[in-house]
Amino acid sequence: MAFKERKRKKRKLTRIEHLLHYLALRVVVVLLHTRTVEENLELASFLGRCLWRYYERGRTRATDNLRASYPDKSDDWIERVGMRSFEQIVMLTVDILYTPRIVRRSNWKDYADFKNIERVKWMLAEKRGMIMATAHYGNFEIIGYMLGLFGFDIYSVARPLDNPYVNSYLYGVRERMGQRIIDKKGAARLMPDILADGSALGFIADQDAGRKGIFVDFFGRKASTYKSIGLLALTNDLPIAVGYARRIGKQFRFEIACNRLIMPEEWRDKEDALQWVSQEYSNAIEEFIREDPSQYWWVHRRWKTRPKEEQKLLKAGKKAIS
Repeated sequence: MAFKERKRKKRKLTRIEHLLHYLALRVVVVLLHTRTVEENLELASFLGRCLWRYYERGRTRATDNLRASYPDKSDDWIERVGMRSFEQIVMLTVDILYTPRIVRRSNWKDYADFKNIERVKWMLAEKRGMIMATAHYGNFEIIGYMLGLFGFDIYSVARPLDNPYVNSYLYGVRERMGQRIIDKKGAARLMPDILADGSALGFIADQDAGRKGIFVDFFGRKASTYKSIGLLALTNDLPIAVGYARRIGKQFRFEIACNRLIMPEEWRDKEDALQWVSQEYSNAIEEFIREDPSQYWWVHRRWKTRPKEEQKLLKAGKKAIS
């Protein structure tokens, strides 16, 4: 008889341990700021390659996701894109720490190229409310920073870190130029008022939503997606702007663009508007990832939750084999 291995419960760190981790982070930040951003990005790129080499479970997951998404690509291509993806994850840490230190309204053109954002910009200025969606891709953090820098009213939904000291410090870094962060846990209560005030609400829209999510096609497979983005758009009759911040080369410079603006009139005649909207913004995310897949976080468990029909087929197949 087979027994399921019990999942070990993760031990909660003490307040002292959280504080020590926070102090270690601040020491690292001080050391990083003795070097230029270019030097630190080079170091981060090296650490990302080390992570790819030694983090076997993550490497396997990323490789499996890439193979399923790009079945026609060679093993060399999978290896190259996967490793570059890990580099991007570590480089983002440097980006977050340096952005408020070096990017100002007087010099933003040195670090960003904007593409196809004029209509979004004017809609934000009119303060009619907007939902913004992106993915774990490139430097997704700089989008909210740039909007705050130019005085637009933007809130970003984020999951708080387990360490309260680190969480408070990073929130402060991210909010320094006007962007506001709201915790995912209490976001449902705040979101209607935020949108009613004409503010923009930003989401990372490529996370697995579990069994309660709505399934969309994403890179040829079903992926569970949160209903909240679509429901907020439908309920409040608001547009959804889908965009990205793609790193140019290995430098601290980004192409920031909107590749899809979904307007309310587009879904009014749809039989299942929620499904259509969820699929539409997922298609837009897939589109910009395909333009440079090496900047996507393939280590994510994006396809973790499977549809009930797929689970039934899998169970039936196992029974037939046994």
